[in-house]
Amino acid sequence: MGKIRQIELLAPAKNVENAKQVILHGADAVYIGAPKFGARAAASNTIEDIAELVEFAHQYYVRVYVALNTIIYEDELAEVEQLIWQLWHIGVDALIVQDMGITKLNLPPIPLHASTQCDNRTPEKVKFLQEAGFRQVVLARELSLQQIKEISSQTNVALEAFIHGALCVSYSGQCYMSYALGGRSANRGVCAQFCRLPYDLVDAKGKVLMRDKYLLSLRDLHRSKQDIEAMIDAGVSSFKIEGRLKEMAYCKNVTAWYRQTIDEIIASRSDLKRSSSGKEQINFQPRPDRVFNRGFTDYFLKGRPKDLYNFDTPKSMGEEMGFVRAQKLQHFIYLGKEDLNNGDGLSYFDENGKFAGFRVNKVEGNKVYPANASLRLKTGIKLYRTANQAFDAAMEKTTAQRRIDVEMACWETQDGFALQLSDTEGHRAAIQFACEKTPAQKPQKEHLRALLSKATHPLFSVQDCHIDWKGEYFLPSSQWTEQRNRLYELFVKTRKIQYPKEEYRLPQTQHAYPQEKLSYLGNVLNSQAKAFYQQHQVTQVEPALEADENIQGKIELMRCKHCLRYALKACPKQADHQVLDEPLHLVYKQYRLPLAFDCRRCEMIILKA
Repeated sequence: MGKIRQIELLAPAKNVENAKQVILHGADAVYIGAPKFGARAAASNTIEDIAELVEFAHQYYVRVYVALNTIIYEDELAEVEQLIWQLWHIGVDALIVQDMGITKLNLPPIPLHASTQCDNRTPEKVKFLQEAGFRQVVLARELSLQQIKEISSQTNVALEAFIHGALCVSYSGQCYMSYALGGRSANRGVCAQFCRLPYDLVDAKGKVLMRDKYLLSLRDLHRSKQDIEAMIDAGVSSFKIEGRLKEMAYCKNVTAWYRQTIDEIIASRSDLKRSSSGKEQINFQPRPDRVFNRGFTDYFLKGRPKDLYNFDTPKSMGEEMGFVRAQKLQHFIYLGKEDLNNGDGLSYFDENGKFAGFRVNKVEGNKVYPANASLRLKTGIKLYRTANQAFDAAMEKTTAQRRIDVEMACWETQDGFALQLSDTEGHRAAIQFACEKTPAQKPQKEHLRALLSKATHPLFSVQDCHIDWKGEYFLPSSQWTEQRNRLYELFVKTRKIQYPKEEYRLPQTQHAYPQEKLSYLGNVLNSQAKAFYQQHQVTQVEPALEADENIQGKIELMRCKHCLRYALKACPKQADHQVLDEPLHLVYKQYRLPLAFDCRRCEMIILKA
């Protein structure tokens, strides 16, 4: 048998409370924002909170990764270095970074992961990062299975890939629309989400081809069991859920769904195992469509998908429910696959194609009374549930437990007894205690086995209890309980001491970067980042856009696999394609953005005139 691969489910958390819940619902690793310098500025956390999370997570051998993945200004470098040392001292397992200047700082031996913001699309780029000392690389979401296989075959660094959540329409780290148009840099963690705004698509003659549509708004990523297994076989070992700004119910539900899905894959194979300890008991049925989603796509994993975008709304679609069968005076007749609840939120597209919603006041069988009694819905209109009152209420309660399987053993010693705990990972702790071995008047072993196996510890579940006595002895239950608790305390300490903490110092290398020249697309904002690229044989390094508040000239705001020509059946590669009057422009208020098309790479480019 070959080497058994560890598979990691990596879940997001905006705070320590969410982080603890995704761990209880099955995460093998958690990523969370640092106090500053994370790509989600609204999801920062204090050092004290992260330390609390580390203490909790490491009980289950769950790793904690901290996102420090913005680009850094020169006067921030010293603060970043100090912050990294603080994170190291509290036990953080790795940092997710974008700015290569960080590699030139005086760092503790903490592993670095290359953020998806590094734009990791090619074998050459990933191999470069591997040789530069990065321990894990987050792949671009746009990659196909074949591209992942090519990267995996040419590298041996751990590969991480997204499997769920919001999609940036641009290649990550390569979007400058928010900064160029609104002064808020995505690479600094404050993206204004211009991609979720309504645009007109206008041709060269001024004809409006599409009006007031969300032309850059993609559906959310969702990968199936078959997709995930194919990604495992392609070389991915870490499967990442997006959502550091999402609420608790989203985190619980989505993490639990992928936990169950990945467990099914692992159970069917002998070459895989999960990378953390414990088993989860989930007391609800996970359903990703019951929480925030814009509709789902598997993106470019198997080629260009048909369900890539949703031009009608950037909002959550929720779960598709059914139809309006008939409109009555103050209610409508509902026909659907599931019952509705009082207080549910429903949405629909009106006759003008606008996304609208309402709250359900009362449900009587198939009669639904909207809170707005004057609401009139067209017969046959499709309904979506964006708020599920019963599900949301259930998610506010305790929805999961996670325990580590252990075995207990008890045997006689010369002057008393010994107790031992062991788990399936090879950890073991034992205690001995002296006491008078009083012969029992009736059998005690089964009583003791039940007492020692009792689920009294939140971390452990006793699967078997071996009692090796020559006779039957009596000892008060209180004494056994005291010794059992002492053993648990020792076992927790034993596992903590033996936690497999990785220490890694970056090598000093001078291997060539895949490009000799770097434009602003290299996102170089400080002297240390510039020195890094020069050390790796880059001869020309332009500063990042964020180095200059006055952006002049025609620049590339974003490059993406999403293509409006393709969406309009105007792609030259499509049979019977229409021919448009180009250049095309996206128009929003005062902004008029030219579009260009790189058909060789099958990419659309949005420019700033």
